Amino acid sequence: MFKTCSLLTLAVLCLSTSTAFSQETDNKTQPDLEQNFSKIMTGVTLVGYFTIDGQQKPPKEERYDIYKTTKLESGKWMIQARVKYGKNDLTVPVILNIDWAGDTPVMSLTDLTIPGLGTFTSRTMFYGDRYVGTWQHGKVGGHMYGRLERTKE
Repeated sequence: MFKTCSLLTLAVLCLSTSTAFSQETDNKTQPDLEQNFSKIMTGVTLVGYFTIDGQQKPPKEERYDIYKTTKLESGKWMIQARVKYGKNDLTVPVILNIDWAGDTPVMSLTDLTIPGLGTFTSRTMFYGDRYVGTWQHGKVGGHMYGRLERTKE
């Protein structure tokens, strides 16, 4: 369950500097930023770690494949992601908000229930080829961080 919430916050890849958020956003309009985000967040894998609050253990590895990211309407986006958790291995569409802090996208979901997996709340910020955020699944939560890598075909 813990790895799933990191996925839902999503998020991203060893991008070359020519496609990283920080390199592509100077003097861009909001539609340009959104188009860039959709491009970067399609065919990407989030590779990183997550922590569990209150545990004195090293961070655990996480890895999530993002097949496609599409803007819908009114700040809503659909992320098609592969979720591998325990015996579950499925691709799920996740509808969530993308808020913007200037040129920085922040994935935001609150009490999102995914049948069979549970209810999640998270915030994940993306900048350059990195992501960082917080996650909550019921009474358990923590932090996550990592990098974006292009998905190998």
